[in-house]
Amino acid sequence: MVGFETSDDAAVYRLDADTALLLTVDFFTPIVDDPYDFGRITAANALSDVYAMGGRPLTAMNMVAFPCSLGPEVVAEVLRGGGDVCREAGAIVVGGHTIDDKEPKFGLSVLGVVHPDKVVRNIGAKPGDVLVLTKPLGTGIIGTALKQGLEDELSARGAIESMAKLNRAACEAMQVVGVHAATDVTGFGIAGHLHEMLEGSGCAGEIVFDDLPLLDGVMQYAVQGVVPGRTADVIAYASDFTQWRGHPAPLDDDAPVEDLAPWRVLCDPQTSGGLLMAVAPADAGRLLVELEARGVMHAAIGHAVAGPAGLVRVR
Repeated sequence: MVGFETSDDAAVYRLDADTALLLTVDFFTPIVDDPYDFGRITAANALSDVYAMGGRPLTAMNMVAFPCSLGPEVVAEVLRGGGDVCREAGAIVVGGHTIDDKEPKFGLSVLGVVHPDKVVRNIGAKPGDVLVLTKPLGTGIIGTALKQGLEDELSARGAIESMAKLNRAACEAMQVVGVHAATDVTGFGIAGHLHEMLEGSGCAGEIVFDDLPLLDGVMQYAVQGVVPGRTADVIAYASDFTQWRGHPAPLDDDAPVEDLAPWRVLCDPQTSGGLLMAVAPADAGRLLVELEARGVMHAAIGHAVAGPAGLVRVR
């Protein structure tokens, strides 16, 4: 039913009239020092693609690439963290594969199910739709601060727990109400993933920067230039379709910090970010109520509007 034509979060294969399979895979290098937290975050990130499509994860297979010199205890903690989050999701870890690698990596291949009529694509947004986000932004920036010793795993606990939190409850609320489109916010930042949604939907979007939920300290670090190395590449990518209060992206690091900092936030690569949903105005209030009832952080950040496909205006 769904391949990779529109950058959807998972492939969808229809089995019969009532069942479609969701298939996805994701892995990366450690973003925190604690191996248990690394496992939790990685699992939540991989499972998120199933939730973004409106589905329910069933099974997961571990992909483990670690140097043997680290010892089995470290790998065991990573797998324990991933396994605990999979159990929380109601998914079963059914196996996997390991290799000896100089650079540690961990991920999961996830299989989920959804009714064919309830698949949620990352396309389908309509002008007037309200754009709702379900996790705060800034995990890339906080992760960089952690690596630079500006944060420790206690002060960064809010970001760690946000990344380890499943998008299951947000998915449930989305399916109860019904939305036109959804995706999860990951490596291309809020600007990049909103662009993908809008481009595939044939419309533009307007978001309000001050309405974006941010993790504590994110704006201050953005001003200081404490950002992932990949941020500059995402800004260069987003400059073709994003307007910050009518201005294009500054592609020179010597630009005034007041011009650079918002772009660093908009293009911050996220790990295990929240769901970004486009919902009809008539259903937006109910969606916010359903999210609130499930204890899901949420923010209405803007609207889809008529305009050039994929254009993101920020005011």
